[in-house]
Amino acid sequence: MENDLLKITTSKMTITHEAASAMAEEAIKKAMEMNLAISICILDNAGNLIHFLRMDNAPLISIETSKKKASMAVGFGMPTGDAWYDFIKNDPLLMNGAQQLPGFILLGGGLPINIDGHLCGAIGISGGHYKQDEICAKQALSIFS
Repeated sequence: MENDLLKITTSKMTITHEAASAMAEEAIKKAMEMNLAISICILDNAGNLIHFLRMDNAPLISIETSKKKASMAVGFGMPTGDAWYDFIKNDPLLMNGAQQLPGFILLGGGLPINIDGHLCGAIGISGGHYKQDEICAKQALSIFS
């Protein structure tokens, strides 16, 4: 019976709260260096919220934007921003259709969290220019290096 269960179940690696907290701290350090106030959203591999933090004075819109960026990154397993734009830019149907998806956001700052080839979650950062958000998100992922 045990071998039968292996055929019908799966096991996935996911981000822990401890790792998410460490990632958020790294992102905050980078944001402070850049004189930014950001919101940070970290989701597990199923898109469930693991950690959220809004720095003092971060724009209110950054709350929802950070969530959308993380959701896009974990849902498609790819970064928001340039990677997504490159993926859809030469396909008019996809370019127009993707923007109709609920929660779709093209702005950079959402990164999947891949560890040992496994999608373990995603981080979304918002509050600065999307290129600044990307820098903070990359810094957050540096804890795994």
